[in-house]
Amino acid sequence: MPSAADRRLFWAAAAAVVGLDFATKLVAEARLLRTAGLEVMGNWIQLRLVYNPGAAFGLHVGPYSRWVFFAIAIVAVAVLVRMSRTSPAGDRFRQLALGLITGGAAGNLIDRIRWEKGVVDFIDVGFRDMRWPTFNVADMAVSTGAFLLAWVLWGDDRAEQRARAAEATSVAAAGSRDAP
Repeated sequence: MPSAADRRLFWAAAAAVVGLDFATKLVAEARLLRTAGLEVMGNWIQLRLVYNPGAAFGLHVGPYSRWVFFAIAIVAVAVLVRMSRTSPAGDRFRQLALGLITGGAAGNLIDRIRWEKGVVDFIDVGFRDMRWPTFNVADMAVSTGAFLLAWVLWGDDRAEQRARAAEATSVAAAGSRDAP
């Protein structure tokens, strides 16, 4: 069971992402609504307002996309909160990762609740005609949190493999001492 400090990190990360995501989306809508976009670093990084009614990379599942992805986000947030509650004590990286993912999922969920237009995306990265799908702060938090969670889980797996190897070695050593 995680400590109170671990759980505070989870909730602080989630709340920070939701707040920053919401604020940047409001600014993006206010500043970019009537423009073709703003160059931040030439053609490499631009700010362009896009409403995405689908999911990541513009994935769309028909006329009910809003509600399908709404339901998926609700389930994801519930699962992530449960994962936070059942995480090992002292695993602050896991709490941070889960908080980032939860905050990102909640940030985009808020957009799905607010209107039918879709999720507000505004960060456009690429070179000339080769563009990455436009994204937002919530998307960055989900991606960063997922990478961090994968790293934590990989570390757990490696630690488990080392423990099994050490146990096998100690069993083998004990067996050789007991041999006649």
